[in-house]
Amino acid sequence: MGPKSLERLKEFLAQLPPKSQALLMREFERAIERGGDDAVVANIVLAELRKIVRAPDENTTPRTDDPARLLFMPVEPFLIEGTGAVRPGQIRRTSLTPVWMWLSREGAPAETQTYEAVLKNPQATATEIDRAVRQMQFASAQAIEAAASGTDRRGFGRIGTPSAVEDIPAIGAVLKIRESLEIFGARLPGQIRALNEAQVASVTTAMNLPSLQTPQALPFALSVVMQRLMSPWQVIRLSISVAASDDEVRVAGTPYGVAVTMAIHDLSRLVGELRNDVRRGKFDDTANILKVLHDGLRGLRTELDIRSDSAWGKQLSSMRAEISNALDSEIGSVPGRVRRLLRQRPDKDITANSRIDEMEVDETAAFIDFVATCRNYAGELAINEVTRRTYSDLQQYIEKATESLVETLRASDTRTRPFRYAQAQAAIRFCEVMFGPDYASLMKKAVEVAKSERKASRKA
Repeated sequence: MGPKSLERLKEFLAQLPPKSQALLMREFERAIERGGDDAVVANIVLAELRKIVRAPDENTTPRTDDPARLLFMPVEPFLIEGTGAVRPGQIRRTSLTPVWMWLSREGAPAETQTYEAVLKNPQATATEIDRAVRQMQFASAQAIEAAASGTDRRGFGRIGTPSAVEDIPAIGAVLKIRESLEIFGARLPGQIRALNEAQVASVTTAMNLPSLQTPQALPFALSVVMQRLMSPWQVIRLSISVAASDDEVRVAGTPYGVAVTMAIHDLSRLVGELRNDVRRGKFDDTANILKVLHDGLRGLRTELDIRSDSAWGKQLSSMRAEISNALDSEIGSVPGRVRRLLRQRPDKDITANSRIDEMEVDETAAFIDFVATCRNYAGELAINEVTRRTYSDLQQYIEKATESLVETLRASDTRTRPFRYAQAQAAIRFCEVMFGPDYASLMKKAVEVAKSERKASRKA
């Protein structure tokens, strides 16, 4: 790393708030422990971070004009966008501003003034700022807890939005257990590929902090685990381990039963995303969403003994039905899209202005790929019949239509040839998606031969 790059790195790290600096230090320490190609860079960055954090009484942390952002930094990992329903362990981002205003006005006005005064003081050191942030977090948690328990008269009546009123106890809970969450997060690996038995035991041990075992705190500790899991639904294995049973009644009877509720909620949210993406013809992340839904639904059904008439069982059935309803019509419409583009038109219907819409070709190719992807997950997602039928129809039609277009291209005249050739190019594109690049390359050569044969016959 050159001198200029190092200087820019120092400036960037110095501008980070203390909380972010501490989090970065832990992440780079774990990167060094893991070794690998990133260890050298991690050592450089960690060394600079330590110089900044450990500088005695130096004002290395910049002033901030957003005291709310510093206050709510422990809440950041649990925020979601929008104002819709949240599961345990989640908080709406839109709730932070009303809560801050409530704290400033009614919840803890004196503490807020003291806190803001420290942040505005240009002579305050990084240590003093960090202390002020922590004191404000503690005061906020106390004020929220007092208002929620009804021990004072302030309450949440004037906080503003109903969603903020709903979220404020969770915000207070996170601020109260901030240090415990930091300790717990530091004990977990940066990424957990699969939550096996050994890791279940390790995570359960790491989570065994009294402050994290309350009904308010536990969902946030479980959310931290889910964020580290490559397959978040596997968090249910903690519930099964604690219950020492896969029976849903016994699992639901433990505090860790909330993990199942959280996993189901997240899968349900993905169903909504899938439905919206398919409606918009947006398939960039469809394969990944389908895989996550498939693995999650299968994992819940196979690892937990869930009764079909129970609350969890009904939720799983509802999700599968919603997926089927969202995908059935779209999957069934794909053959019609292909036929509109590849159907043989009479010569009299083709004019010099006849064109193939390239955007429609791209969209249809994406839909064909979507159908092919659905085949891998059709059984678990309750779309097996329509997917199998549609895929078979597409195979037969695209193969026959491509061969027919090649023959028609040979007999085309100057007026119809450009349109026939464009149809053949679209067919090749669909062949590549359906049958692979080798078959598409073969058909491409056949199309070019047919086109050249026509030109040769005209010259003769």
